[in-house]
Amino acid sequence: MKTAFYTFTFSILLTSTTFSQTPFYQGKTVRIVVGSSAGSTYDAYARLIAQYWGKHIPGSPTFVVQNMTGAGSQIAANFIYSAAKPDGLTLGSVIPALYFNQLAGKKEVQFDWSKFTFLGSPDRSLNLLYIRADTPFKTIHDVRKAAEPPKCSATATGTVGHYFPRLLEETIGAKFAVVAGYQGGPEMDLALERNEVHCRALTLAAWFSGEIYRKWRESNFVRALVQAGSKRDERLPQVPLISELMDEYKTPESSRRLARVILASGELGRPYLGPPGLPADLAKILRESFQKMIGDPELLADAKKRNMDIDFTPAEELEKLSKEVTQQPPDVTDRVMKLLSK
Repeated sequence: MKTAFYTFTFSILLTSTTFSQTPFYQGKTVRIVVGSSAGSTYDAYARLIAQYWGKHIPGSPTFVVQNMTGAGSQIAANFIYSAAKPDGLTLGSVIPALYFNQLAGKKEVQFDWSKFTFLGSPDRSLNLLYIRADTPFKTIHDVRKAAEPPKCSATATGTVGHYFPRLLEETIGAKFAVVAGYQGGPEMDLALERNEVHCRALTLAAWFSGEIYRKWRESNFVRALVQAGSKRDERLPQVPLISELMDEYKTPESSRRLARVILASGELGRPYLGPPGLPADLAKILRESFQKMIGDPELLADAKKRNMDIDFTPAEELEKLSKEVTQQPPDVTDRVMKLLSK
């Protein structure tokens, strides 16, 4: 009887220990909600990441991508912040410039940008503005002198397609007519081909990874006019920086402060995030696995084949910068509101 009892007890302990060691993510599916349309650069990065992230998480969960478009990815951001459970199974990839709408006090915003659970970013999304080559605007200086401004496409306020042209007007006096309301990148590309619009602002990552932009460059269909960043991209040595243009046109300090707040969205890159209140142990698993995934040789080789830049930003840096950009004095907030209202 004693032998049977000990055997029974040992079996219970062994089963209990085995159960307690089962990884949380084993057998589960993680959803990445992307605030941009299928075929966009945000979508392309999410689908690349979904292929590799799971193998770096204990339990090897399956990752799926869901596109939730609308309002320049604000609908997706609202969903992740307010509706998604903080259970580590619903994550997001949204446009970081959404914090502009928060600073401007827009009623549609249902989140506090600084309170998302940041997990990491696969690249730094510096900005670029390009224009059809058959327009009379050969340089950004020509735009400044134009009697009628060229039309640039955008999805909504708080997106690079909207804020970058507006920032150029605020800082160096180059005016653009922003046509908002497009669903996503592919729709804006089609509008440019149809000559509904003449220009678009986007990220350098999209400019160099998108097949359509490669074809346009090779056929001289478009030209780049201005870029953001601390130095010129080595692939665009002839394209001026907005900082160089501000020096040339003696932009006042108040407008330079505005530019620093706006362009910080590029440093936030293409952030992956979870809802606020995500348990610390799950956040730790996701952050550590994200960093391991970004260094995965197979992912890096795959990204290279797709002409996708990889420039990792850790969660801690995203968290710190997000707190900085959302805590601005009233004069800067007023300038952001003015910029977004145009």
